[in-house]
Amino acid sequence: MERFDEIRPYHDDEVRQTLDRLLQDAELLHLLSHHQFPRLSQWLGGIMYWLTGQGLRTRLKGVDNIDALQKIVEPYLSDVIESSTSRITYSGIENLQPGTAYTYLSNHRDIVMDPAFVNYGVYKNGMNTARIAIGDNLLQRPFVSDLMRLNKSFIVKRSLSGRREKLKAYQTLSAYIHHSIDNGHSIWIAQSEGRAKDGDDRTDSAIIKMFHMSRKAADTAFSESIRSMNIVPVAISYEYDPCDTMKARELYETEKNGHYTKSEGEDMDSIVKGIKGQKGHVHIAFGKPLKDHYESANEVVSEVDRQIHKNYQLQPSNLFAWEALKDQHEGVTVPGLETLFPNEDLDGKRNAFEQRLATTKDHHREWLLKMYATPVFNRYL
Repeated sequence: MERFDEIRPYHDDEVRQTLDRLLQDAELLHLLSHHQFPRLSQWLGGIMYWLTGQGLRTRLKGVDNIDALQKIVEPYLSDVIESSTSRITYSGIENLQPGTAYTYLSNHRDIVMDPAFVNYGVYKNGMNTARIAIGDNLLQRPFVSDLMRLNKSFIVKRSLSGRREKLKAYQTLSAYIHHSIDNGHSIWIAQSEGRAKDGDDRTDSAIIKMFHMSRKAADTAFSESIRSMNIVPVAISYEYDPCDTMKARELYETEKNGHYTKSEGEDMDSIVKGIKGQKGHVHIAFGKPLKDHYESANEVVSEVDRQIHKNYQLQPSNLFAWEALKDQHEGVTVPGLETLFPNEDLDGKRNAFEQRLATTKDHHREWLLKMYATPVFNRYL
């Protein structure tokens, strides 16, 4: 058994058997048929499941490696991006060199689409897509785990409770990330565990310490370990977060009750809504690889946060929210809307944002405004 078998993505020689297993998974076929044929599946469930399975078998016939599978998936991803965004833009691609493996350390808004947008950008620019870190809390169903590991995802074990088990898991994770980079495979990982639901993008120093964990045992200096990873801070900006009202509710309930208990299937609902929901303009900004001499995790955290806050592409929605909350941060000077967005229909954008606010429950509204306004405060404070 290989050291990383429990967490790594599937290899090429595992693709065909995994696809065959998925094509027999009744729960997956049920979900797909209901998504594709919602009305017909209510009346002709068995037939629609069978037709869905037959269609998938035809499309996936002969697929026996990851590259071939990604070539099939790419047009569907393009369709999702086209249907759920008004436009998608990139900056900082010139900071990346084809053939070099990077650790994309990213802010985190959406479970699936954050790494998808990053990979879409590098793929369209002739570079290899990254392996994606995903928490095991999202892999409660076997078919979800199979799908994610087919899509170059590796597993971060967050559900462990014992200190010794956690330490061992982090050491293995650290070693796997370095193994990937050393062998020419880029990595995408969020700057902190879980999404930044309040819009405050901050790097968790524990992530940086984890990076060095496996190299520390080999007496590698911290600065050398960090430089070898080619860490690139990535700032992902959504004009609209499809899950914003769900996040606002969670933040409100947590503040009010001290905790929030997710309902069954809530994570899956977030995934589906995040994929299909309207996002408006999406911008992905690649920062500059970290090549300076860093003596501590806190120094790395400071530089990653600086780049993400500086490179974050503000949207009109961020400024509208900031206007509503700016009295909370007196003395902060922000350029005018016309200066920041000279070519936008600001009246139309404002109406759209106000309509979004109007559909949010009164006691959740403050949190929704905060999640959109916080990137402005982080940029100009």
